[in-house]
Formats: sequence, structure tokens, C-alpha cells
Amino acid sequence: MFIKQIEMRELRMRLLQPFETSFGATQDRHIVLLKVSDGTHAGWGEVTAAEGPFYSYETWQTAWHVLCDYIIPSVVGKEIDGAGRFGALVRGIRGHNMAKAGVETALWDLEARIRNIPLWRLLGGTRERIDCGVSIGIQESLDKLIAKIDTEVKAGYRRIKIKIKPGWDVEVIRQVRTAFPGILLMGDANSAYTLADVDVFKAMDEYDVMMFEQPLHYEDIIDHAELQKQIHTPICLDESIHSAGDARKAIQIGACRIINLKLGRVGGHREVRAVHDVCRDNGVPVWCGGMLESGIGRAHNVALSSLENFSLPGDVSASRRYWSEDIIDPPVEVSLAGQITQRDAPGIGYSVKEDLVERLTVRCQVFSA
Repeated sequence: MFIKQIEMRELRMRLLQPFETSFGATQDRHIVLLKVSDGTHAGWGEVTAAEGPFYSYETWQTAWHVLCDYIIPSVVGKEIDGAGRFGALVRGIRGHNMAKAGVETALWDLEARIRNIPLWRLLGGTRERIDCGVSIGIQESLDKLIAKIDTEVKAGYRRIKIKIKPGWDVEVIRQVRTAFPGILLMGDANSAYTLADVDVFKAMDEYDVMMFEQPLHYEDIIDHAELQKQIHTPICLDESIHSAGDARKAIQIGACRIINLKLGRVGGHREVRAVHDVCRDNGVPVWCGGMLESGIGRAHNVALSSLENFSLPGDVSASRRYWSEDIIDPPVEVSLAGQITQRDAPGIGYSVKEDLVERLTVRCQVFSA
């Protein structure tokens, strides 16, 4: 593929309602989109970095800078032998996986469109339908949380993830389990605890939780291994895993029994597949996490979730849970059975509403060969 042009846009999109985690609340999203063209076809990717350096050191602003000054100049005007070769062009740039993934995922979309096949098949996917869960942020009250869970269960979602933090944990889990004895329930801590809180996790152990996601420090796998020894519920690592090497080491020392995979966090589809394979070969299931993506990022998540070891419901939910109007057509939809069906159109399988993208754009920069 010859990379003739890369177009980068900053969009402002407002979530239908604020989404709160232990990091804080988000309602207005700064979405950075990449459109990569060979002169005949174009592929789309999304930078999933957040507004502040809390989940990751990356933000949409750092991504814009690194893309403009380093990543895009390393790619535009180059001939590359498939999207999987992108990493070789940017190997000298340390970190900034979310910025890299914006271009990398666009290249995969472009390659699939050139080959006239769906992206999920190009990736080697086997799941024509994927199971969906939802992530529910911290609510103002337990009553509001229970009502929100009830809405999502009735909509067919197969797993409910709730955010937890110190003071919003054991009693919340207890009451949710009492109200919904049969649901797949997990708690996501976003690194809000330490090993000193082991008794909190032992107490939550009693309520049949399918996993605790990233309970301890985001850089630490040693303490996660110690916590896992002391509780029955599987630990799922998220922020700690940036590569297949990280996954291998975490599994080897017993730091987790499940891994959450996010395209931005690991740098794109190629590394997702590498982590997926390490986990598959070690009997560790994976699932796809969400980052409040627009439809473009969501479509990429749908495609990657087709890989065989994505055996647990992910955070890939319907567009209408987040946006009054998404930037793809049709929007991502979830059936009453809690599943998304892969699309057979080339690339990500969805059309980009370029007129809506234009209206939402607050900044645009074009790089040409």
C-alpha cells in the first residue's frame, strides 16, 4: 500500500449522559480521527485517548502532537506491505500506543477495503456474532444504579460491569447481586485500591462476581499476583497490559486469570492479536474493553472481537447508549439476545457519515506525499 495522504481531525462529541469512574466524570469527548488514503481507497481509525492523563498518560492533545510531529511523517509517502508492517515504521517512537493505534487501525481498514473483504475476516476472526456487555459508571445512588442495570438487562446485555471505588464497593456489589441473582456481574476498580484493601475483596468474593478488573496500581503485576492468591474471584488486568510480553509475564506469575484487550492501549490490531494468542495458548480468556469510542472505534472493536479467544462478553455496546447520532451508518446495534452481528461489507463494514464528521470537526490537518 502506498500511503498518499493522511487526514487528521479533532471532533467534539457530547455523550448522552456523564460517565463516571474512579478517575472522575466525562461527558464531552474530544475524538481524534485518522483517514488514510492510497489515492483510490480510504481507511478510518480513531485515537481512544481520553481528555485527561488518568487512565493513561496519553490524552487527545498529546496524541495530536505526537501524530503531527512524529508518527504521520514516518508513514505518509511510504509504501508498506500490509497494515501489519506499520510497527516497523514507528519502532523508534517509544510508547504513545493510542496515537499509533489511530493510524494502525486506519491502515487495517484501508487494506481490507483494497482487498474488498470485511476487516474481521482479514484479522482472522471466526465469530460471526459477538456477545455484548455494558459498562455502567458510578451513579448518584444505589437506586439509580439498580434502575440502570435493570434497563440494560431488559435490553439483552449478557454481562454487567459496574465501576467500583473505595466506599462504593462491598455494599454496592451486595445489593446488585441481591437484585439480580442471575446476571454475569463484574467490578472495575481502575486501580483505585492497594493490597491493604484485601479484606474488601474478600468480602466481595462472597457475591459470585465473575472478575475484578484492575484493582491495584496500573504498573504493578506483583501485588496483583499476591491479591489473586488470597481471593477466589479471578483478577482481570487492563491498564497493566501493553504488549504480548506483558501478558506472558502476568500470566506466568499468576497476576490474573483474564485479560481485557483494548486496541489503543496495546497499539492496534497487530499487537491485539499477539496478546490474544499468548492468552489463548495459556488458557486465559480475553474480552474487548471500551473507551467511549465513536462509531469508528466501536466498529474496529466489533471486528477484533471476532477472534476466537474473545470468549467473554465485552464492552462493545450499541451506539445509542452513548450518542444522539453516531458518525457511522448504520449505527452499531445490539440484538435482544445481546449480540452484534459482523457485517460483510469491506473494511470496518460501516459507512462513515462524512458530512456529520465535517460538522463536528473543530480542527483538521492534512498530510500529503
